[in-house]
This record gives sequence, C-alpha cells and structure tokens, in this order.
Amino acid sequence: MNPIGNLNKLFDSRIRLGVMSILMVNGEISFNDLKQMLELTDGNLASHLNTLEENGYIKVHKGFVGRKTNTTYSITKSGEKAFKGHLTALENMIKSTR
Repeated sequence: MNPIGNLNKLFDSRIRLGVMSILMVNGEISFNDLKQMLELTDGNLASHLNTLEENGYIKVHKGFVGRKTNTTYSITKSGEKAFKGHLTALENMIKSTR
C-alpha cells in the first residue's frame, strides 16, 4: 500500500497547510492577521488563498471597518473535510512506517 496515496496534494505547501490549520482553530481570520501569523508578503499569501478558494476549501468575506476594506477568510465544509482527511492520512502514514 502506498503510504502517501491518501495525502491531499493541495496541502503539500506549508503555507496552505498553515492557513488551513489557523482556520480550523480560529473559524474566521483577517488577511492581515494571517499575513502576520505566517510571516508572508501580501502577494505570496494572496496566491495561496486564491488556490484554496478556487478549490472550494475557503470562503472570502469582504467588508468594511470604518472606511477601510476588511477581508476575512473562513473554512468551508468541504475544506474542513479535505483537511481532516489529509491529517488522518498523515497519521496513518506515520503509524504504518513504524
């Protein structure tokens, strides 16, 4: 049996793995908070968020705080399911190699 067969290729990126982990714990978080937590540039974070959004794993919420735009992100049901499946596959891979 292939130990990496059930891993989700989308989560190969440590940045996307970090984004999903943060969203699983926090529910909803702003772009700026994500950027600070992961220590990324705007462009780098934005490209990874776009990939997650295009795959239906996260939702984008755009609004205003006063006159400033405020963009927040949350995990979707399919994103939660995919991420949990990835974590289970990681656990199984670790157990099977002992």
